[in-house]
Amino acid sequence: MVLPGLAAVSGAARAEEAPAQGVVALKYGHYEDSQPGLDRIRVRSPHVYVMAPIAGKWSLEGSHVVDSVSGATPRLHTFTTGATRMTERRKATDVKVTRYFPRASVSGTLAYSDERDYESKAAGLEARFSTDDNNRTFIVGLGHAEDRIDTTGTGGSVRDRHRRTTELQLGLTQVLTPDDTAQFLYTRVHGRGYYDDPYKDFDRRPDRRDADILLARWNRHVERFDAALRVHWRYYRDGFGVRAHTLGAEWAQPLASWTITPGLRWYRQTAADFWFAPVADATGRLSDLETRRFAIRLTGLHSADARLAAFHAWTVSLKLAYDFNADNTVDFKVDHYRTSPGAGLDPLRARFLQLGYTHRF
Repeated sequence: MVLPGLAAVSGAARAEEAPAQGVVALKYGHYEDSQPGLDRIRVRSPHVYVMAPIAGKWSLEGSHVVDSVSGATPRLHTFTTGATRMTERRKATDVKVTRYFPRASVSGTLAYSDERDYESKAAGLEARFSTDDNNRTFIVGLGHAEDRIDTTGTGGSVRDRHRRTTELQLGLTQVLTPDDTAQFLYTRVHGRGYYDDPYKDFDRRPDRRDADILLARWNRHVERFDAALRVHWRYYRDGFGVRAHTLGAEWAQPLASWTITPGLRWYRQTAADFWFAPVADATGRLSDLETRRFAIRLTGLHSADARLAAFHAWTVSLKLAYDFNADNTVDFKVDHYRTSPGAGLDPLRARFLQLGYTHRF
């Protein structure tokens, strides 16, 4: 399992009207992260997105991304000197068809992702219904994914394991004032199957992972500056025992043909119930040997995966977009990410660069 590709260009919120123009967008992303003394992962992601209106009542969307991954896996704990080298290539494609009605729309999505040791097939349905004044929109969505994990082609020993995930989403978008719009989404995730990390020692996880996700967004047009303030809060909890909060804000400021969008995001999570911390030796120092001896004696569920530990993180971003005209836009975005973990874990720094071109026709 590798980093996901670039997000779909279409965005999370849209009007319940058939689009008047088509869109072609090209994106290229470059991601790299590091731990102290270790340059870790690099990901290169070219991405294409196309949307075309059809007959005034339909739209067809599609995207394709290729993630080329190379680097080293995370160290077990700060004091562990070694890290496994790895390379991976993932291809992902999705297609979406939408039918528009007066004050409503219905969409169907198919998605496929493939890499050497992981295959995912997914499908989804979504319906949106607006009130007569178009100030309130209700959202209902259902999705299902079938994943297959097989590491025998990469030197691993996991063969033909499966995971199934079903998601139900309910939402409401409300126009509060001429300058304010709010959105609330609730997602219930029901997952069953293989969740262990096949490339990590001492990793045995439950065969089920249910989750509840709450998301609230608030967009405000600031007339004095002709700018937009976008704020969001997300709460996550799952059957592993992880609890997480995300709080983020963006300020989109038009300046002639430019739009400058700085952003800030804060994230904090608790550890999974079965995550274990490093162990100290007789001198009080954290010891790789003692930690491994401790892990070997463990029975039941256990994992040393740093992503299941307690930590908090900050992301600082800046996006620049330039409109050549009404139909052609280029954009550049940079994100800097840093974690602050405890319990003998290394902090992780990451940088993501994205360059894009969008043409409307």
